[in-house]
Amino acid sequence: MAATQRIVIENCSIATVDADDTEYATGHLVVAGNRIESLGAGRAPEGLENVVRRVDATGHLVTPGLVNTHHHFYQWITRGLATDHNLFNWLVALYPTWARIDEPMVRAAAQGSLAMMARGGVTTALDHHYVFPKGSGDLSGAIIGAAREMGVRFTLARGSMDRSEKDGGLPPDFAVETLEGALAATEATVREHHDASFGAMTQVAVAPCSPFSVSTELMREGAELARRLGVRLHTHGSETVEEEQFCKELFGMGPTDYFESTGWLGEDVWMAHCVHMNDSDIAAFARTKTGVAHCPSSNARLAAGIARVPDMLAAGVPVGLGVDGTASNESGELHTELRNALLINRLGAHREAALNARQALRLGTYGGAQVLGRAQEIGSLESGKLADLVLWKLDTLAHASIADPVTALVFGAAAPVTASFVNGEQIVENSRLLHVDEDAIARSTRDEAQRLARIAAQA
Repeated sequence: MAATQRIVIENCSIATVDADDTEYATGHLVVAGNRIESLGAGRAPEGLENVVRRVDATGHLVTPGLVNTHHHFYQWITRGLATDHNLFNWLVALYPTWARIDEPMVRAAAQGSLAMMARGGVTTALDHHYVFPKGSGDLSGAIIGAAREMGVRFTLARGSMDRSEKDGGLPPDFAVETLEGALAATEATVREHHDASFGAMTQVAVAPCSPFSVSTELMREGAELARRLGVRLHTHGSETVEEEQFCKELFGMGPTDYFESTGWLGEDVWMAHCVHMNDSDIAAFARTKTGVAHCPSSNARLAAGIARVPDMLAAGVPVGLGVDGTASNESGELHTELRNALLINRLGAHREAALNARQALRLGTYGGAQVLGRAQEIGSLESGKLADLVLWKLDTLAHASIADPVTALVFGAAAPVTASFVNGEQIVENSRLLHVDEDAIARSTRDEAQRLARIAAQA
């Protein structure tokens, strides 16, 4: 049997994001195979065997890889549209275009979305894909294939919609699946692609889109399906005032009560956005350990409001960060969400006490791992955990005068990523992807965006 190979990273600041927020002003980290073997202050121990690489990380901060908990990759090819709309009007404007996507478009969009995240420090990505036009090809396979090529850890939240305009929903009639078809296709995707083992590179969650695009039957039966298959559950929740009004008019209750009535609260569930939550809602999430994907830039882009993240954290609600779809967060980057989460929450009731730099970093790392049910594997730098980590360069003009590295990372300009590792394998070097051609992806996404625009214009 071949001896385990080691990578030694030295002379760096380290923010472990462990339970004690342990940090080292100058420290080292040893990777053995796909795991973190050891880390600590000063230089690495002498006499380590089978060291295949030593990294002098002077001027860098090492953190866990960022974990994205909510996204819609396909929206990469409809960026910059409906820029002055609220959520419902934005959806009505874009659904007719989205309903004409096909496999080549989705593959290109997934590549673009993943590339922007990975070169900005994301090591675990998620895509909530819920648009499956008839005859569009193997969209789930295209998305998973793009993630595999990029080398990132990935969760596909296999979404669905069965409430169209004729049923009082927002999607056009031709853009939705049947109840039976959605459940069958979701189960087939889980059985084909979900890996439940420690260190899995691909997992699948059951993810009906939202209360206003999904029937009560699909919500309830989707939850039953997920628990029968042993996978997690994801959907949108409490994003806007209009959604709350919709739920009260249609179901006679607010979103959180509706979710509870359909089996959609629990430690195996996380919701995107959760902007409009009252004290009772937050208490219900805390009691059931239901998680939240906080998407500050998208919430601002669509004028949805400011989520009560400080109150959620104080109550014990698991909270991670999400990019959200790039048609409502055109940058498509998660590391900018660290800063935006901190700044936007300081506009809320808690003002300067809302979040600090280390809390923001925790949201983007360990918090995301909690939300995805993978906190035993990723999200912090600890011996035995998977070697998913990022080296942020902080000795350039943009950050050199900020003494505290975590403050520099969160408050400062977006920091360059010198190296990013997943499972101990490097996927980014000097902010460039190692396994794919970024320029080719840029051309492909531009071409597919133009093709989609032509098709939509002719419809």
